[in-house]
Amino acid sequence: MTLDVNRPDLVVGVVGTGAMGRGIAQVTAQGSPERGGMKAIMFDAAAGGAAKAKAGILETLKGLVAKGRLTDADVAKTDANLGIADKLEDLKACHVVVEAVFENLEVKQKLFGELEAVVPPETILASNTSSIRIASIARSLKHRERVCGMHYFNPVPLMKLVEVIRAADTAPWVTDAMVALGKRQTRVPVVVGDTPGFLVNLGGTAIGTEGLRILQEGRATPSQVDAVMRDSCGFRMGPFELMDLTGIDVNFPARKIIYEGFFHDRRMTPSPYHESLYAAGRLGRKTGGGWYAYDAKGAKVDPGADHLPSVVPATRVVVMDSHNEKLVGLVMAAGAQALGADDGRSPILVAPIGKDCTTTVVERGLDPRRTVAIDLTGDIAKRLTIMTAPGADDLVRDAAAAILARTGAKVTLIKDSPGFIAQRMCAMIANLGCEMAMIGIASAADVDTAMTLGLNYPRGPLALADWLGVKDCHEILLQLQAITGDDRYRPSQWLRRRAQLGLSAMTIE
Repeated sequence: MTLDVNRPDLVVGVVGTGAMGRGIAQVTAQGSPERGGMKAIMFDAAAGGAAKAKAGILETLKGLVAKGRLTDADVAKTDANLGIADKLEDLKACHVVVEAVFENLEVKQKLFGELEAVVPPETILASNTSSIRIASIARSLKHRERVCGMHYFNPVPLMKLVEVIRAADTAPWVTDAMVALGKRQTRVPVVVGDTPGFLVNLGGTAIGTEGLRILQEGRATPSQVDAVMRDSCGFRMGPFELMDLTGIDVNFPARKIIYEGFFHDRRMTPSPYHESLYAAGRLGRKTGGGWYAYDAKGAKVDPGADHLPSVVPATRVVVMDSHNEKLVGLVMAAGAQALGADDGRSPILVAPIGKDCTTTVVERGLDPRRTVAIDLTGDIAKRLTIMTAPGADDLVRDAAAAILARTGAKVTLIKDSPGFIAQRMCAMIANLGCEMAMIGIASAADVDTAMTLGLNYPRGPLALADWLGVKDCHEILLQLQAITGDDRYRPSQWLRRRAQLGLSAMTIE
């Protein structure tokens, strides 16, 4: 069996006309026949819901006409393509039906059973669920092979990604047809396995859980973590800003579902700090407070300092890693004298990979009072992260920090932590991406495509491993696992093999 979704008379039904359903209908109906321009029939259980959704879509498009981005003719074509169904039976002529009702398994199972009784056996039934297994939705149906997931992202007209989810019983022709439909809707489809969180929500677990782990360990504040991820690593938002934006009531339950769905894999462990905000009703921007406090316009109120104030810099520093051109260049750019041997007085600079300052000074026999560890990950022109071992001399540390500040970079001081912030955050994001590729949730290329389009990451997880350096990424995780004793940092075998062979993380098997 096949379905030619490029046929000019294709009809797509959309059940549920909230924000997601409305967006799905819009990208289906809008455009030319080659790119969109299909018949979209909307149904909503609430009386008048579908008609209201259609009016809302047309009003949005008229606003784009006023801005010169569409013509009146474009709106008229979309208007003609948008149909309204008064009852489910009116969807019987649809070639595809996409469900976009609220996230409740029993509701979805009941709806799919009703749809199966209405549409022909060759009609594809797809769910826009973001968290419920497709196999669970299809479990009681007679024709489970024609059921799949079609997970769009909000707002649908702006977010190009769509996850095509293949369940255990989904037929290959169904997956192929929905990939083609996604392309015709001008989306970028990726094929994903039917696992908790699918691809984007699962992959997005790493940034939040590791940011929370750093906070829980008392190593850095939310504002420090967010600033490092923005300035050093190129992320649009750090993990705490992102959690506040999406809503604690959304991301905390999702973290629990994924953690339980993967049978308590330590890589996905939620944080009690996250749960505390959820329990308190501090849900982020929508409530005026989450990890940060917000004013009426949504701007942060007193987020906390993320870098050190200026002090008098040291004139000389001991550069222990003299082979590190980045570190030597920093000292030279600051106009300080770089000493190659310890004079017993000057700050000692080191640039460890994966280790904390304590481990570094013990292994190398350095003076813990004068040793300052610097993270050279990413864009060091914007921000540098430093840390010292317990008992360090604050005056020596601050003098060393002032040298680094003379380069124009902001200097963030955190508590002693294996992997600083950027190293451990990026390594964990990369590691989870490698694991998803290895276990076949999606191809390596689709993992990166989905994470960049779905979460606006500066680069996908596997490209992030390459950016860090695959060997360094692997080493960071090994050190984190050894120092903390926590299995959450165990390297993916996908990453280990490529690190040992000197290959790109994107290298397929």
